[in-house]
Amino acid sequence: DISFLSLFYLSLGRREKEVVTLLLYFTEHFTKLDVEDHEFALWLLLKRTQSRVKGVRIQATRDLTESHWHDYQYRTVAQACDQKTKIGLARTKDVDLRFFLPPPPLLPKGGLWCFGGNGLPYAQSLSSIPIEKVESFCLQALVKHSKVPSHCEQIVSNGGLQLLQKIYQLRKDSQKIQRNVLRTIGNLTLHEPLHSAIVQSGWIAILAEVMKSPNIIQASHATRALANLDRDTVQETYEDGVYILHPQFRSSQPIKADVLFVHGLLGAAFKTWRQKDHIEPPEEEVNYTQCWPKTWLAADCPNLRILSVEYDTHLSDWRSKCPVENERKSLAYRSRELLTKLKAAGVGNRPVVWVAHSMGGLLVKQMLLDAKEDPEMRAMVQNTQGIVFYSVPHHGSRLAEYSINARFLLFPSVEVKELSKDSPALRDLNNNFRNLIEEQKINMLSFGEMLPTNIGSMIRLHVVPLNSAGIKISLNWV
Repeated sequence: DISFLSLFYLSLGRREKEVVTLLLYFTEHFTKLDVEDHEFALWLLLKRTQSRVKGVRIQATRDLTESHWHDYQYRTVAQACDQKTKIGLARTKDVDLRFFLPPPPLLPKGGLWCFGGNGLPYAQSLSSIPIEKVESFCLQALVKHSKVPSHCEQIVSNGGLQLLQKIYQLRKDSQKIQRNVLRTIGNLTLHEPLHSAIVQSGWIAILAEVMKSPNIIQASHATRALANLDRDTVQETYEDGVYILHPQFRSSQPIKADVLFVHGLLGAAFKTWRQKDHIEPPEEEVNYTQCWPKTWLAADCPNLRILSVEYDTHLSDWRSKCPVENERKSLAYRSRELLTKLKAAGVGNRPVVWVAHSMGGLLVKQMLLDAKEDPEMRAMVQNTQGIVFYSVPHHGSRLAEYSINARFLLFPSVEVKELSKDSPALRDLNNNFRNLIEEQKINMLSFGEMLPTNIGSMIRLHVVPLNSAGIKISLNWV
């Protein structure tokens, strides 16, 4: 009887199980009891996924995904595996989604919205704003709350995981809403005490499915969330705005270096590094990519960890805002904030190469100078092997000059003001950074603009002229 044999096997000690494993090998080759062998193999692997030895657990999870099972056996695994195995399966490339139980049934709409109340239907009754827009605004607020550690437990305890899941399922036609839902889940995964609730609510099955999505942004949000959940193979944590482009799955390949991509003014962690603008890539462009670091660099250099960071930038301060926002948009503030996030992600523990565009290059310079002065961050400077600058305004940008005269750029933002040509702040940053480069002997490569850029419908200019895109090191332009 199969169930009796399974129970018998589970009752064995370690040495006895090793003997059974050998017997299974010989049985596979010299008998016809294929069904029994397959059952033994499944339960053997399930038992090993619960081993106290981490290496045994990881290998057993990998072996589960590399075997071909019957439908009922996938259901068996889905019902019997523990939390660590579920997460490990979800982070395995090309995993079969039959390993995961469907999310549990959700509560009906009434009573669930707005964490147990009827606030959302009431808000809808006050205006004619479409419900999708109301939900989008609420989600943006929820993303902000999920960045506050003390608020995360309240979100979960008040039914937030189920609410987010319901919105995610109802709004599959809105990528923006889905991204904000996944972003919020990613922020919640930063808190280990909440991991059990996230797993039990059925989010692992959803994240595993999203990992297979051709949408690079959504897949990367899911990657970040699962990496934060996977405490067996990931020691780092990935905070909001830090995304893993490669490796997005568990891998046995050792990581030899980190490459960090930092976007510039009006950029983003993904869109800045797209190949070109296409609604749908032409059929003849088989190598078209929406994010070349993820597609091309990862294929050429699989032993790299490739990260992309994101932060908000604006050209103008037309909109009213909290006065504190000005300070938060400064290079100094952004540098401190991003350094903390990168340290949590383990940046500095191995060789680092920075790739920066536009204002992102100034941010990288400020971060390295700040890291040099902080003993806990100094390794980030010492392990920096190279920097690639794409059109970085080391000596200022013409955009800041135009912002004074152009009507649509009145009230230039803090970011634009900091780009003023030959400003004292930029000059000091450049001089200090030049000393750092010569002291640390860091390799650099700079690219400048050869063609003007359209900004709006009225301005066409070289945002960063060639004479601003280089850093003079020892009388040589680099």
